[in-house]
Amino acid sequence: MTDRATIEALISRGYAARERGDVDAILACFHPDGRFHLVGAPRVTSICGLAAGHAELRAAMTALVANFEILQRDFIAILIDGNRAAVHSRVKARHVATDKTVTTDILDLWTLENGEIVEMLEFADTGLINSL
Repeated sequence: MTDRATIEALISRGYAARERGDVDAILACFHPDGRFHLVGAPRVTSICGLAAGHAELRAAMTALVANFEILQRDFIAILIDGNRAAVHSRVKARHVATDKTVTTDILDLWTLENGEIVEMLEFADTGLINSL
């Protein structure tokens, strides 16, 4: 079981890496067989879908970093129960290709084991993403 302090530190480290655009540091937070799922229909928004294992995670995170710059993240709520966490944040992000900036809420559901992410589900406004 992962303790609360370890989970909080991993969450902070993961979001900081994402905001820096540091794909290697993001991957360092994930178990080698870890999974990231940006929930949504890939046929509607191509960045949605499941990435499993470091090779797929690298491709997914590289695409996210290349397409969206995180300008600001405000935490609304962080709930931790055992080895799971739910993080509600409000993010100001810039779509790199269009230079449009939007603010939206994101919900991330984390499952951790031994200080690593084994699964992360991210819920974002895919309609807003698709409109950029």
